[in-house]
Amino acid sequence: MSSNSIFLLLFSFFIIINSSISISIQPSTPISPSLACNTTLDPTFCKTHLPSNPKTLFDFTRFSLSISLSNANTFLQTINSYILSNPLLPSPSIKALQDCKLLSDLNIDFLLSSSNTCNSSTNLLDSQSQQVQTLLSALLANHQTCLDSLQETSTKLTIINGISSSLSYGTKLYSLSLALFSHTWPQKNKNKTLFNGRKLLQSVSDGTVKVNSTVVVNKDGSGDFVSINDAISAAPNNTQSSDGYYLIKVSAGLYEEYVSIAKNKKYIMMVGEGINQTIITGNHSVVDGWTTFNSATFIVVGEGFVGVNLTIKNTAGAVKHQAVALRSGADLSAFYRCSFEGYQDTLYSHSLRQFYKECDIYGTVDYIFGNSAVVFQDCNIYSRLPMQSQKNTVTAQGRTDPNQNTGTSIQNSNFLATPDLDTALNNGSVIRSFLGRPWKEYSRTVVMESFIGSLIDPQGWLPWDGDFALNTSYYAEYDNRGPGSNTSGRVTWEGFHVINSTDAVNFTVSNFILGDNWLGSTGVPYKAGL
Repeated sequence: MSSNSIFLLLFSFFIIINSSISISIQPSTPISPSLACNTTLDPTFCKTHLPSNPKTLFDFTRFSLSISLSNANTFLQTINSYILSNPLLPSPSIKALQDCKLLSDLNIDFLLSSSNTCNSSTNLLDSQSQQVQTLLSALLANHQTCLDSLQETSTKLTIINGISSSLSYGTKLYSLSLALFSHTWPQKNKNKTLFNGRKLLQSVSDGTVKVNSTVVVNKDGSGDFVSINDAISAAPNNTQSSDGYYLIKVSAGLYEEYVSIAKNKKYIMMVGEGINQTIITGNHSVVDGWTTFNSATFIVVGEGFVGVNLTIKNTAGAVKHQAVALRSGADLSAFYRCSFEGYQDTLYSHSLRQFYKECDIYGTVDYIFGNSAVVFQDCNIYSRLPMQSQKNTVTAQGRTDPNQNTGTSIQNSNFLATPDLDTALNNGSVIRSFLGRPWKEYSRTVVMESFIGSLIDPQGWLPWDGDFALNTSYYAEYDNRGPGSNTSGRVTWEGFHVINSTDAVNFTVSNFILGDNWLGSTGVPYKAGL
């Protein structure tokens, strides 16, 4: 089964392959835990955690969610105890533990929301089903990020060993919940018809987007606030989409501040005066003691964020290695006509569902990375001149479980060289640039209907380390153009595919992130299909 066909199961039943026998089972029919566990990645682990008596798949899934929630609460308590009992740890290690605390807190929210949805009905709408699968996918992304932060800061070995054991156990529980849910409440309409034309129900520029209040940020004191963070702090908590946006207009200027939009600051729209006019900048980096996760200049977690006409930079430079400009873990978030500038790890599309339209992204190594379900449309993706002996890799997608509905889809965009890289290439420098490399075992990236410049190496994709993930990842290209788009010299990995329109449509706005359900209210234009 390919990495994306696992989602193409019919709503009314699922198929278990056991030896050569196919068994069709109604999700509402009581079955043994052994049979239920055959749908999961680790049946042995599953059997030791589900009730021993027959239950329906609905019941097994709900039970799994309850033990996952219990584990998430226990893990958060463990993190808090490590923070309290180790006050003299180096600052980078404290930052890593704080990452874990924030991510664990989010996981509790996601599990509560998922449990409430699954307990409410056995017949979910596609939007409800995708939301739960998105939240359960984010559990695994958050857990992995906690581990990544601990490892990259060389946190005290005894702490890493203690937390790693809990992380490993939690990952298995969350994978179990995700697998059971994915086979019990699959979306009914994954294969949709190809859509043509653009969708623009409302417009950011003409004032028809629903807004509940408007504030202005101007450094000269003529607005309501002189800093962006002060304007965010004044936003109401836990706004609902039906309430309209809290609109922050940010005047032109250079804002040297680290912007953070917390989980309770929902449905904020931030509109600047244009790329290179409203500029937000910082310079945190891993070399200077930050984790990749908290090195970002601009962090957004609050659901429903929309950013328009902004430039967001990390100016640490290539020598500081991982240095994030934007980190977004905001569900149903969109960026329109924004620029993101950095070198390594510029844009961290961390988790949940995201959309980028007519944006510019600059970087060198893995500069679009993360484990969200994200579509980039009509964007300019600029590879810069890297450090000596470095290669450019545009994407590094972080999917760790085949049941996660995550991946990076890049549509009708341009893969280009910045002037300094272009000059070096024209002068004979051998600087290789690639569309991406598999950061995690089930990395998934699709490039379609895009212009690929001559800077991209004929192989297209670069291994991460030896043969890691070359057969389990999913890399695909569809109907691209330009001198770098010829696929005849591409890698021969089992995970690489040149796909047709039937496969490509699964990675469009309408299908991959169900954008028709939520992008209309943002005012951001989008193309629904191919």
